[in-house]
Amino acid sequence: MHGLYLFWWVQVRHVSPAAVATILAAGDLAVTLFEIPTGWFADRFGHRRSLIVGSAIQVAGMLCCWLGQGVPGVLGATLLVAFGDGFRSGADQALLYQSCTRLGRSGDFQKIDAKARAIQLAAMVALVITGGAIVEAWGFHAGWFAETLLSAVGLGLAFAMVDPAAHVAALDERTAPVSSGGGWSGPYWWVFLTLTAPAALLSGAETATSFWAQTGAHAGPRELTVFVAVLALAEAAGSMLALRLPALGARAQLVLAGIGSLVLTAAIAHSRALQAGAVGLALLQGVAHPLRAAAIQRLAADRMRAQAASIASACDKACATIALMLAGRGYSR
Repeated sequence: MHGLYLFWWVQVRHVSPAAVATILAAGDLAVTLFEIPTGWFADRFGHRRSLIVGSAIQVAGMLCCWLGQGVPGVLGATLLVAFGDGFRSGADQALLYQSCTRLGRSGDFQKIDAKARAIQLAAMVALVITGGAIVEAWGFHAGWFAETLLSAVGLGLAFAMVDPAAHVAALDERTAPVSSGGGWSGPYWWVFLTLTAPAALLSGAETATSFWAQTGAHAGPRELTVFVAVLALAEAAGSMLALRLPALGARAQLVLAGIGSLVLTAAIAHSRALQAGAVGLALLQGVAHPLRAAAIQRLAADRMRAQAASIASACDKACATIALMLAGRGYSR
């Protein structure tokens, strides 16, 4: 239902686009607020446990998306999904990096993360298309049932994971990466900011353009499903490109953000280019996020891995919040 939730709320549940944009922005704000405490929870109590809690809340969120009515239903669903995302955000990257470290393959984190992200997005394409087919054949309720079932499968996978830190009595802090390395320069927080902000701005730009493209066009479920699938495919292609790139730092992020600003300007100037602009920004996101994730994990110490990734995600959500609010106001005018 990833490609149809806006259509579901606006066209089927008859919630105004401006209200949906505001509620989604509130959900992004909630994730932003949840990121730091949930990141601390993951580092303190275990990344696997945090993934389990987040996945369980995700199931509840899908049920609320399906059964909720009107603005309260959209708001409840959005907040539950946001809370679940908060627990999973950062914990997944930290768990993967620590697993690579325990296997002596920390240098492979970027390739593994980029490949996993590409596979995830490619699978999203198949799921989005399948969801559209299910809705056309059996209706929206069948689609939401399948979405909830998949979320329950995700919960089962979280239970099946192993947290390597739980099997280590004491971490050797001397081996934990605590400096920028790899040619980075400047104080820790300046490096972290220049790593984080460009990808966050790309996220906000893609959020706004995709919202305009989905809610402004007079398209049915099939067309919107194809469009969202293309967005996911473009981001997967970007991640596959990142898979082949070396370890890069802040300069690469700034270059990607500069290209993204040009794409956004062109999309705003020519309304017919909104869909193409959203696809281009999704591609840039696919490149930027794996590079940033690897750079942050190289920068962070073991006790701060999930929190560092969560802070970066919080910046993404803050930019998305602002972008959605601006997009909703632009739509209402």
